[in-house]
Amino acid sequence: MKIIHTADIHLGSKINKFPKDISNERKQEIRNSFLRMVNYANENGVSLILLSGDVFDSDKPFKKDKDFFLSVVKNNPSITFFYLRGNHDEAEEYEFFDNLKTFSNEWSSYEYNGVVISGIELSGENSTSYYSTCALDKSRINIVMLHGDVSDSVGLRKINLSKLKGKGIDYLALGHYHSYKEEGIDDRGVAVYSGCLEGRGYDETGEKGFVLIDIEDKITHKFIPFSERVISLVKVDVTGLKDAYSIYLRAREICEFSKNDLYRVELVGEVDATLEGLDKDLQKYLLEHARFVDVKDLTKKTLDLEKYAGDTSIIGEFVRNVSDSDFSEEEKARIIAYGLKALTGREIEE
Repeated sequence: MKIIHTADIHLGSKINKFPKDISNERKQEIRNSFLRMVNYANENGVSLILLSGDVFDSDKPFKKDKDFFLSVVKNNPSITFFYLRGNHDEAEEYEFFDNLKTFSNEWSSYEYNGVVISGIELSGENSTSYYSTCALDKSRINIVMLHGDVSDSVGLRKINLSKLKGKGIDYLALGHYHSYKEEGIDDRGVAVYSGCLEGRGYDETGEKGFVLIDIEDKITHKFIPFSERVISLVKVDVTGLKDAYSIYLRAREICEFSKNDLYRVELVGEVDATLEGLDKDLQKYLLEHARFVDVKDLTKKTLDLEKYAGDTSIIGEFVRNVSDSDFSEEEKARIIAYGLKALTGREIEE
């Protein structure tokens, strides 16, 4: 038997870290990926899909998102969906179909071909008691669904794996953490975060997808990368480089950019304070290689003050006056950089 474990779809999510057209595109791609995953299930003999929380981004999802989700469920009767609410959609009202199984703040269990799917929605009321009320038949294959943070302590939406040892869990299908991650529970079981299907911002970088569980004589699982686009963070040390094109070449050396994907490039290291606008120029160069690139200039601005020490012109006097001020070294460098541009008639970028 094959099972898909997914979570944190976040249908209806507000995506505002990209330009408007990219944000709207990402919203549609989240729906697309959910549908593609269901099509994958149909094409690969998957009979169960576990949704471990946050199918929707809020308790009151947009009608088009809820209608989309329910339509996909209803029109795929050969697949049974298990929907456990998370912290984002905890008050979402369930609708009931033969192939949509739901959970509550008490343990619920469903059996399919000798495999038992159990789950409980965590709340303030059951946050410390759900460990002791977890009663599984250890002679069965047990899959448990939870949504929360793996933690060494107990409390609201915390999951202390040490308190689940010896419970008979073979696979703990987790939601809440947006990247694939797994950790052993005991000699028998493993806790797995599937991560989200699609990254929604620069805090959700890397491959996204779902977990395919295969049960024959034993239970095995593997992560399936599945996102329409990958969001990546690229750090470029620009120390010693003198212009945006040189930085562009270094960025291309570090990262093999894809026209399908989204990137944030962070410039780090030390750069001459008179070099302004590197981020804007670099973005223009890189946009030809990616769906979108955001560039952040995080460099430390430096300036060689010694070459102005003996300068008797107004420029030298200006540099020395700023150098003797109480500003920080980086502030001095930036002030001098702007001053030199003004005094030499160069354009000052905001």
